[in-house]
Amino acid sequence: MRVLIATQAERTHFLGTVPLAWALRAAGHEVRVASQPHLRSVAAEAGLPFVPVGRDHHFARVSRNGLADRHLDFDMAEDRDEVLTWDHLREGYGKVVTWWWRMVNDPMLDDLVAFCREWGPDLVVWEPSTYAAPLAAELCGAAHVRHLWSVDLFARVRARFLGRMAEQPETDREDPLAAWLGARAARYGVEFSEELVHGQATIEQVPASLRVDTPSHLDYLPVRYVPYNGRAVVPDWLRTPPERPRVGLSLGTSASLRLGGYTVDVGTLLEGLADLDVEVVATLPAHEQAKLGAVPANTRLVEYVPLHALAPTCAAMVTHGGPGTVLTALSSGIPQLLAPHPRMFDIPVLSGLVRDRGAALLLPPDRVTPEAVADGVGALLRDPSFTRAAHTLRHDIAAMPTPADLAHTLTGLADRR
Repeated sequence: MRVLIATQAERTHFLGTVPLAWALRAAGHEVRVASQPHLRSVAAEAGLPFVPVGRDHHFARVSRNGLADRHLDFDMAEDRDEVLTWDHLREGYGKVVTWWWRMVNDPMLDDLVAFCREWGPDLVVWEPSTYAAPLAAELCGAAHVRHLWSVDLFARVRARFLGRMAEQPETDREDPLAAWLGARAARYGVEFSEELVHGQATIEQVPASLRVDTPSHLDYLPVRYVPYNGRAVVPDWLRTPPERPRVGLSLGTSASLRLGGYTVDVGTLLEGLADLDVEVVATLPAHEQAKLGAVPANTRLVEYVPLHALAPTCAAMVTHGGPGTVLTALSSGIPQLLAPHPRMFDIPVLSGLVRDRGAALLLPPDRVTPEAVADGVGALLRDPSFTRAAHTLRHDIAAMPTPADLAHTLTGLADRR
């Protein structure tokens, strides 16, 4: 079977697909990754054949310049009925289509279609904002499935939008996603349908205990989250058990790359941990370390350490709430102090769900003080209920089908096509 992993060039979104790609290759299938040229080195480091399609998109640059923030003022995490009026959804959803989905998809669409026609994949696995992929799959007769990297806000918002639209007179029913994607599909003689939005099935890595409500007709294929953070070497010091409780500090890469810096002050976090009887391991790139100056004596600064190797050695972690970081910590049963950016798409939703399950405390970025950090991490270390809750979520994750199991399921899906 030929399998194509298709994604717009967003590193963290691609990384979550790598364990499945390996499982498919190990099962004897031919696997290729198609994305914009920017992702070339990331895919190559994962040991996967890469096919560049189209040109790089400018979403990250637009975000750093603040243009996206001025236009993407629609919060896809919003869930209050009184806020999600038709006018709010119509305007906001339209901006998401224009300033995110169209921006990342249009530069790769024609090349991706051409490659799929040439190579003839049997199955296309696509990142959930890469709408060029299901269109290309339909054109070449391949089965296709979405591969989520977090909770499924895409399906939840789409359901809310369609529900509000159905309440309007037919003359007022504007659907910006159908208009944009439908126009692209029509160029190739394909009719728009919701299958181009949701796929024929959806791969979901979050356990059922952390799901958001989505339409019941969608077919979800659960798979165990297997941490993959890129090429890694485990340093000597990490192989030695810590003499004191270890606290890992990881703020991810997306905010720094997209917004030009972290959304919380690292120095404040370290100051809050300074008086605790702990060993702090802070994973920060060199340019972020250079901003700090002197750091507390209990802090070890490292540019990079594989998070899946660091997390099991920790008693607690301080993180930004990103799905890769959160799920990596939970797969080792580690409680977290989360400082989620309030408007970073899925991050506040996922953070709230982990908090509600008792495995984390939340500390909004605008309330980060040394005292609040010390109180939060101190509570995680003193109260065993947080660790017990994190262990429960670790069990939930471990009970999910493995990537190898899912590879077998996907083979059957493609055969039925």
